[in-house]
Amino acid sequence: MQMSFGSIELAQRLRQDSVLMKIDVLIDWEKLRPGLRGLYKRELSNGGGQEPFDALMMFKAILLGQWHNLSDAALEQALCVRIDFLHFCGLSLSDVIPDETTLCRFRNRLVVNNKLDGLLADINEQIQSHGLMVKGAIGAVIDATLIESAARPNKTITLEVDAEGKTVQFEDGSQPGISCTEKQSADLDAAWLKKGKKSYFGYRSYLVVDTQDGYVRGVHTAPANQSEIMHFKAAIDGAHIKANRVYADKGSASHANRQYLKKRKIKSAIMHRAYKNKPLSARQKLANKLISKKRYIVEQCFGTAKRLFGMERASYFGTVKVNAQVLMKSICMNLKKAANKIFVDESLKGAVPLNRA
Repeated sequence: MQMSFGSIELAQRLRQDSVLMKIDVLIDWEKLRPGLRGLYKRELSNGGGQEPFDALMMFKAILLGQWHNLSDAALEQALCVRIDFLHFCGLSLSDVIPDETTLCRFRNRLVVNNKLDGLLADINEQIQSHGLMVKGAIGAVIDATLIESAARPNKTITLEVDAEGKTVQFEDGSQPGISCTEKQSADLDAAWLKKGKKSYFGYRSYLVVDTQDGYVRGVHTAPANQSEIMHFKAAIDGAHIKANRVYADKGSASHANRQYLKKRKIKSAIMHRAYKNKPLSARQKLANKLISKKRYIVEQCFGTAKRLFGMERASYFGTVKVNAQVLMKSICMNLKKAANKIFVDESLKGAVPLNRA
């Protein structure tokens, strides 16, 4: 896609050392194109229908929306007025900008076709190729964070009904009948969880990060009320990492989870839990203390995700879509982490690690 002279002049005004420009230089975006195939029926039928927007451009636009925590309408507006957004997506001032409906549909296609998990792995592989992410068998940390539902919590509605179960009409001033309750929420997958003295309505997202730099290697999401123990295996299985040891808090402590790691020839570093009439031994307390020193890196990851990328609250309904949102936020986090380790050498027209400067 060629840019006009006006667009080239404006692009030259962009700071090449900005995070967005670093990412644009760091990643070979064309290598991601195979992972975006099959999103449109037109591709499968080889003709017919309106020509869709370029899938790679759309994916980059969707990432920008997640990076800046923008609604589809706000993302459409930003693509119209922000030069850095246009440049990052490879658009010129004369190109047609996808509207909010098109952006929404494309994101849904990514979710329905289960593309995001593979794209996270592909981007991580490129970061590894630059020496910015460790390859091979390393330690991994798994933990869960609460994400508030995009819908209002379940509300209890009192209905006045007669003996036959029909709603009572009060127009004639008659006495109310038997009362019943009904729970309603637009987000059917979200659930309540009480943690301490507070109650939360939403989901728990599990991140698997490496112990070296805290890059996200896998994402798994479930309703908030479901036990962490039962989702430990699924989260580890879905992570693109060859871990030699897995660190986890007491929420994942169970004999089954330790045996699962043993079968996979992975050393267990799951914290020990005290039970009634069975307090922790001195050795177990020491082990928990040592494990805690490694687990801080995933807490940092949660802090970054919520502070910079707005991950404390879901934007969509349903476990699948919320998981997709966390995957996209994780891609953004990994790209930002990698960008902070490089500088752009304009003479080489490429990215160079800071330790080689």
